[in-house]
Amino acid sequence: MADAKTTKTTTTKRAAPKKRAAPKKTGATAKPAAKPAETGSVEAKSRFNAALEEAKAGANALRAEAGSRAGEYREHAKSRGDELMTDAKEYGEKARVRAGALATDGKTAASDAISSIGKVVGDTAEQIDDRFGEQYGDYARSASRTLAETSAKLEAKSVEELGEDAREAVRKSPAVAVGIAAVAGFLLARLFRGSRD
Repeated sequence: MADAKTTKTTTTKRAAPKKRAAPKKTGATAKPAAKPAETGSVEAKSRFNAALEEAKAGANALRAEAGSRAGEYREHAKSRGDELMTDAKEYGEKARVRAGALATDGKTAASDAISSIGKVVGDTAEQIDDRFGEQYGDYARSASRTLAETSAKLEAKSVEELGEDAREAVRKSPAVAVGIAAVAGFLLARLFRGSRD
């Protein structure tokens, strides 16, 4: 028997893959360590939320201040408006009293003027008798009496009564009222024009 040569065959073994170390667990469940990018994102979100809350608080404060100031301005305007209304009423009352006084003075002046014209016409009645005849002198005396009566009636009535009489006269005969107003306006214009010259 022959000695058999035994050859040794060597086979190379492949290296076994390395196992990764499992993270250490502390407690029931452990979270993996946060990555640096995730940490920055969380911090940015918290800062943004804080800034947003601060902006909301500032807006609410501004709204409250604006409402307060608007209320103050509204109250100031209302009190100022009340003051102006009171002043206007006072001025209106003063103007009414002053207009009444001027109307009374005008009524007295008109009554005196009519009375004076009546006296002048009465005084010239004799001269009219001599120049034109007794019939025309009687017209002058009649006109003088009418003017004196008108002056007395004018003096006896108040300004309010005269105003009502004037309105009644206009209602009865508007054409005559317009004519009288036109003549009176013409005479007043001549009077004021003459006083300026």
